[in-house]
Amino acid sequence: MKLHWTILWSLWAARLLQQPTVVVQVSGGLLRGTIAPDGTHAQYLAIPYATVRPRNRFQVAEHGPMWDGVFNAINENVRCPQRKGKTFVVGQENCLTLNIYTPLDAIPSSKLPVMVFIHGGAFYDGSGSRHLYGPTYFMSKGVILVTINYRLNIQGFACLGIKEAPGNVGLKDQVAALKWIRTNIKVFGGDMDNVTIFGESAGSASVSFHVLSPMSKGYFQKAILQSGSSLSSWAMQYRPVYMASLLAKAMGHNTENAREIYNLFMNKSDTELIVTRVPRKEGNVIISECLYVPCVEENIDGVEPFLTDIPYNILTKGDFNKVPMMIGLNSEEGYFFASLENDTTIPKIEIEKSLPKDLTFPTHNERREVAAKLHKLYFGDKKISQETILKIAKFQGDAYLSSSILEETEYILKNNDKPIYNYIFNYNGWRNFAKIFSGEPFRSAPGATHADELFYLFSQGLLHTMFESKMIDKMTTLWTNFAKFGDPTPEVTELLPLKWYPTNSTSPHALVIDEELSTSPLWYSQILKYWRQLYSKYRRKS
Repeated sequence: MKLHWTILWSLWAARLLQQPTVVVQVSGGLLRGTIAPDGTHAQYLAIPYATVRPRNRFQVAEHGPMWDGVFNAINENVRCPQRKGKTFVVGQENCLTLNIYTPLDAIPSSKLPVMVFIHGGAFYDGSGSRHLYGPTYFMSKGVILVTINYRLNIQGFACLGIKEAPGNVGLKDQVAALKWIRTNIKVFGGDMDNVTIFGESAGSASVSFHVLSPMSKGYFQKAILQSGSSLSSWAMQYRPVYMASLLAKAMGHNTENAREIYNLFMNKSDTELIVTRVPRKEGNVIISECLYVPCVEENIDGVEPFLTDIPYNILTKGDFNKVPMMIGLNSEEGYFFASLENDTTIPKIEIEKSLPKDLTFPTHNERREVAAKLHKLYFGDKKISQETILKIAKFQGDAYLSSSILEETEYILKNNDKPIYNYIFNYNGWRNFAKIFSGEPFRSAPGATHADELFYLFSQGLLHTMFESKMIDKMTTLWTNFAKFGDPTPEVTELLPLKWYPTNSTSPHALVIDEELSTSPLWYSQILKYWRQLYSKYRRKS
């Protein structure tokens, strides 16, 4: 009996000891990771792929560091600066790292498909941390997973039109990560010519921007968009110098001179830049607080731009990277955002003041008429209040997420000969954590909200599968099939009994991912069709 307990204790203790991987050679030097405690995969954590120093705070990052000896990629404790709560800031300036997860049997000749995930967080928070984006569910599927950090908030998206702060450095960080992956992924067993980029929310909008940008060309072969688009109004700054001036004003400086704003920001700490808040305009919804996001860059000598035109113009001209794509949304995107409103903001919300900023109207009367019609469509004769919070959620989800995702699909279909697969995630299960933590009345309402699908793709530390193994298997199989074959259902199986066909422009449909798979028209509600009409008439094009 004593020997029995000794063996059991030894096996348990072995899980706590870090078992090193073999040493590999990457561009920065020699590197090793560890075997995951559960023995399912190898992990290489917080590998630096580029360098941020005070002198290039708002500029493109420098090349990643070189090191002597062996770099131990075992401690993931790096975040880009971001606020937690009202005044507490975490993270560090030099934050550009990535995590790599591989099956245990991966060797340099394996040529496994590579899936690069870009995290969400409205471009102002989040990271590629394994605590939220854990790899366990992917590792049995024969792929390599990479998650990345990139600069956020004003540090990542100060767009002042000058060489010292040209804009979009957060997206350029992502390109730097893709370049590092292309150079180095072979030693981990990955295929540099079979890279799928995927992301959720702001990460999904980022993927959409990479599809549009010539800077990203050749660094990925497939793309998956989950609940975010470059066409989403919250994903684009239209007056970036003015937006930066609002932050300067909140710090007590009244100027719209780009050079003066730059000098001010350079003399502020990350904490000061992040904690200082630009107040939300009264009557608007919480998504309007996404201020420092991608922009159209000025042509500046010696600076390679990431984006030189607005997404609508690029998409309609067909001047983008043509790759197979999966594009999807969750059936009740707005629950998550409506749950972030409070008793103070809700009674002040007005549809007219909450219209997306990429809608422009020739007269104020026309704007007022559109707002009145939208109020009638969503609320009928009722006022906006806590009692109509589910209707507020529907408005926010349609206006700021669903309509732009569907529109992007339409424009890509017109100008792309590669397959496009659309989905609507509608599953309501034990791992719909975004909806569950939104509280009532959202928790008991049908459908899936923003970010719910993530918990059927990624593991979260010691958190159990919550009896959702089948849906986890279904989701990860669809996603990894697409990464492997460019087709999420290369064959019909017991797990995936319905063939998912590419979307066609004559009769566009989407796969509905629920307990049972089914199909639905792409524009699945009359209100979404009305949003399409509004954008065809009032879309901002400059």
